[in-house]
Amino acid sequence: MTENNKGKEINPVWETADSQETYRLGERLGRQAKPGQIYCLDGELGVGKTVFAQGFAAGLGIAEPVCSPTFTILQQYDQGEVPFYHFDVYRIGHVEEMEEIGYEDFFYGEGVCLIEWSRQIEEILPEDAVRIRIEKDLNRDFDYRRITIL
Repeated sequence: MTENNKGKEINPVWETADSQETYRLGERLGRQAKPGQIYCLDGELGVGKTVFAQGFAAGLGIAEPVCSPTFTILQQYDQGEVPFYHFDVYRIGHVEEMEEIGYEDFFYGEGVCLIEWSRQIEEILPEDAVRIRIEKDLNRDFDYRRITIL
């Protein structure tokens, strides 16, 4: 896992060579997460968002299996260092559906939120949310990932 910071660029760019490194980067960020923070996780299908989320949860001290809540939209984990709210909003058709879930209780609560496919709900995301973009580059390698944290 390598970090590329060119010059005075403030946004770290990480390169991972396999899913284990992607997991470990997620774990590292999870260990640094603070209550009330929101992490937005975006990238195409199959780039490793769920692997990253699993590592993130492990970094928060979550021991139980973590999978993407694609059909339930939200999975809540309470046994870690802080509550962890894992959203997958891929299937959200309208942002009003988030209001039905009561998203504000989670976004502005005592836990940490990680939102897969966050661009689906861009208009309700706080400005200070941490943005994470995972990208593949098949010209480099099938398992290569470029992870940008803004």
